[in-house]
Parts: sequence; structure tokens; C-alpha cells
Amino acid sequence: VQLQASGGGLVQAGGSLRLSCAGSGRIFSTYIMGWFRQAPGKEREFVAAITWSDSSTYYADSVKGRFTISRDNVENTVYLQMNSLKPEDTAVYYCAADRSWSRHTIALPRYDYWGQGTQVTVSS
Repeated sequence: VQLQASGGGLVQAGGSLRLSCAGSGRIFSTYIMGWFRQAPGKEREFVAAITWSDSSTYYADSVKGRFTISRDNVENTVYLQMNSLKPEDTAVYYCAADRSWSRHTIALPRYDYWGQGTQVTVSS
């Protein structure tokens, strides 16, 4: 599985961006797809995840109510709609896929496949 993230950019605080993660290769129904982010000098942190089978979603507390993760099975693409962006959302955003997961591992940056990252910068 190869993942290609896109959609990052520069936006003012309060603005919106939509990230896309296009997957090539076969994504099985057992997979979970996630978004993580990493700011300079900080560890990679969980943002959101969605199961490929039934679209169950999971969010970090810091983005609940502002970000929405969704998927398109036909296009093999996962989206992250980001609204009400804040300067602290500034980071490189990575999409990832995990073959075997549990509720205990969803937020851990140990997924099997990773995209290359896309920069999101929110100005104040």
C-alpha cells in the first residue's frame, strides 16, 4: 500500500483546509486509516482515524468538533476536513494505514504504511 497526502497550505486562523490521502494498492476492509501530525521539536501525535469497513471514527480531543475524517472506498481516498483552524494546528500532517489494530493502538504512531506528509501552516 502506498499513500499520497495532499492539500496542505497556509491559512489564517479560523480558516479551513481539506487534506486528502490517496491510497494505491489493495486496502482491505480490516484496515484502519489515520492522520497524525508532527510540529517542529515535538513528537508525532494522533489526529483522527477511520475504519475502512464501517467508517467508525476516532478523534484526538484537541480536534473534536473542528476536524472531520471521511473516506471514499471507490477512490481509495481518506479526507481530513479541518475547520476553525488554530495556530497550534501548524504541523506536517501524515496519513497512515494499519493492517491489524485495536482500540489500544489507534492513537499510536505505529501504523504499517505512511504517506510523505503535507505541511499545514496556520497564521494568527
